[in-house]
Amino acid sequence: MRTKGLRGELAADTAIGAGNVLDRVLAHGADPHGPGLTFDTCVDGYPAERPLTLGQLDERVAARAAWLHERGIGRRDPVAVWATSAADMVLSFLALTRLGAIPALMNGRLRPEIAAEYIRRLRAVGVLADAAHTEALAGHDPGAPLLGQPAEAGTGDPATAPAPYRHHDEDPVVITHTSGTTGVPKAVLHSHASLFAATRHLLSMPQAQGTRRILNALPAPHTATVLMVNQALGNRAEMLLLSEQSGQRVLDAIQRWRPDGVFGFSVTWAELARFDLTGYDLDSVRLWFNTGDASHEPHVRRLVAVGSRDVVTRDGVTRVPGSVFIDGLGSSEMGHSMFHITHTTETNRYGRCVGRPYRFTRVAVLDPDGTELSPGQVGWLGIESPSLFRGYWNDSVTTHRSRLRGWYLTGDLVYADDEGRYYHLDRAVDSVDAGNGKRFYTALSEERILAACPDVTDCTVVMVAGGDGVVTDVLLELAAGADPDTDRTDAVRAALGDDVGATLRRVVPVRADDIPVTVTGKVRKVALRERYLTESPS
Repeated sequence: MRTKGLRGELAADTAIGAGNVLDRVLAHGADPHGPGLTFDTCVDGYPAERPLTLGQLDERVAARAAWLHERGIGRRDPVAVWATSAADMVLSFLALTRLGAIPALMNGRLRPEIAAEYIRRLRAVGVLADAAHTEALAGHDPGAPLLGQPAEAGTGDPATAPAPYRHHDEDPVVITHTSGTTGVPKAVLHSHASLFAATRHLLSMPQAQGTRRILNALPAPHTATVLMVNQALGNRAEMLLLSEQSGQRVLDAIQRWRPDGVFGFSVTWAELARFDLTGYDLDSVRLWFNTGDASHEPHVRRLVAVGSRDVVTRDGVTRVPGSVFIDGLGSSEMGHSMFHITHTTETNRYGRCVGRPYRFTRVAVLDPDGTELSPGQVGWLGIESPSLFRGYWNDSVTTHRSRLRGWYLTGDLVYADDEGRYYHLDRAVDSVDAGNGKRFYTALSEERILAACPDVTDCTVVMVAGGDGVVTDVLLELAAGADPDTDRTDAVRAALGDDVGATLRRVVPVRADDIPVTVTGKVRKVALRERYLTESPS
């Protein structure tokens, strides 16, 4: 089934891509008084959370494009953007791509020395940094001049902005970065066509419930936010973008703004699971959409128990209690989640199942030589998709190392069942070769512990292989009111199973702040392995 109207026209438009969605939506006759975007901070005199119409959004983007053009920024110029607010990130992206430049969006939580080195490696022609990050760069040499603050660019005259750049499919349109689990993050390049491939597919399909009024709780500098902004513009949907994604901030925004869909990463759902959600008004939410790391079963179950959704019955469409959670597996490099599985209160397929691939992609489970494995066999996840990134900016070595026999290797270990569903077991670097053909998985172990221990809201499993075999430590984040002195060792060992349970060294209650995380909230298991390898049991 193909959609008609504006969404269908956009899906069929060969000129549209990730770098010009705003311009093409207007060119196809979208109402300038219709929805643009809403930000949680003020924008050029517009107060926080006041919606910008499509026409106002275009004007604010044109003002920034004019300001940047006056400073010599043009096509193919990489410009680093380091800021905190979603408005600074998204408006800078839209303005720079309007000029044919290449925005390099940077997470505001990067350490200054890492940020400076990252910008140097970009060989950027300039840097846009807000006041806090301009100060943070003082004393560091990013190898590029500071152009000013992103909000300053809003003082440009939109009437003097050059005509929008005409993109080619392979034109670079954005550089985002990985989480940086081991140091300087990798710079991920997407093209005009690659970052729109998934959006084009979705626009050609009927619009899903929960995508008309969206709360974006994804990190603003991430590839996922660029994707969701373009999807919202193409769907003519309302979208509020949050600059900070803590659980309390998200819950407050849901109650205040009443979205029908909330988009985020698994770390946000884990934070929400720490709250008693029945104490919040979440009835407006029909859809929770997860991308990045796959989510854990107990977190999903808590979310689908609240909100409401539409179902088709003999009496027509009926609103029923309980929302929908769409899970999957994605990354900056993939350009969009590659898999999807839908959960409601009535579904029961968990166990790290990430579902089936989207129709625009091909996936395979591979052995180390790139040979495809049969269902049930665990191997490396290989992806082939038009949505894939175009390489790591200024790093051909790492780009080519990520390819094997035509497949992009994601670094994940998975298996498929006989019905074409895929199951994510772990990141390869976090798993452990236990010898004798056995491999142990941290993510799968965490899933099992959370499912077995209802007074645990989150957990981290650390496995280290040494001369005496594998040693496993389990770090538990307890629910409010849970007794930290309770010995949960037997319950955890039983959840892990005989093989992994035999390696268990200790079970330690921790606070969320005790766990080292990346700028996007992923647990830095490499740092934990280094820490727990050298520590003796307490």
